[in-house]
Amino acid sequence: MRYQAVVPGRFLCRPNRFIAQVETAESIQTVHVKNTGRCRELLVPGAKVYLERSARPNRKTAFDLIAVEKGQLLINMDAQAPNQVFAEWISRLLPEGAALRREYAFGDSRLDFCVESAGGRCLIEVKGVTLEDGGAARFPDAPTERGVKHLRELQRAAESGLGAVLFFVVQMEGMKSVAPNDETHPAFGQALRAAAASGVRVCAYDCAVTPECLSIRQEVPVLL
Repeated sequence: MRYQAVVPGRFLCRPNRFIAQVETAESIQTVHVKNTGRCRELLVPGAKVYLERSARPNRKTAFDLIAVEKGQLLINMDAQAPNQVFAEWISRLLPEGAALRREYAFGDSRLDFCVESAGGRCLIEVKGVTLEDGGAARFPDAPTERGVKHLRELQRAAESGLGAVLFFVVQMEGMKSVAPNDETHPAFGQALRAAAASGVRVCAYDCAVTPECLSIRQEVPVLL
């Protein structure tokens, strides 16, 4: 996936989950943050960030904050990007005649995708990962009851004979592994291990990241 009209800036502060103050070459801008997670280790004063100019000239915020540098690491932090980049990637791998459905209703949830093919249905939930710790990626960066609910639905799907996948899109390059962040949300780690034991496939891929582009790169080991 590609971004248009990207400009660099310097992060100043984040008054709330939805907006940030960023200094660009033009001026200090109030920008929309495309990730409502905590991102405390990323959005620190002085961090170099990248903004995409909105195509809607009358919008209250002229830019979206899409990426940040953490040391030598460039991290895409657009919460909408993982689903988009996954859809682009998986569409090239589907067998002839298979269909990719979005926002697929199952149980009490809507899971991100369902692949329907001659082999049956496979339900897929995508999670974007932006938290890095010592060269390894971890999820989540904040408690996510919604994520636990999705895992339980995937587990039910697997136990009923359907295909079920939890797919981590690691929004950075070169991570040595991905693991549940048990310190932040132990219930997510417990649900993830239970789902895997019941037949849910858990996999992770990192991404090639530039300020203008994000693309799935290669598989990363998942440590449960």
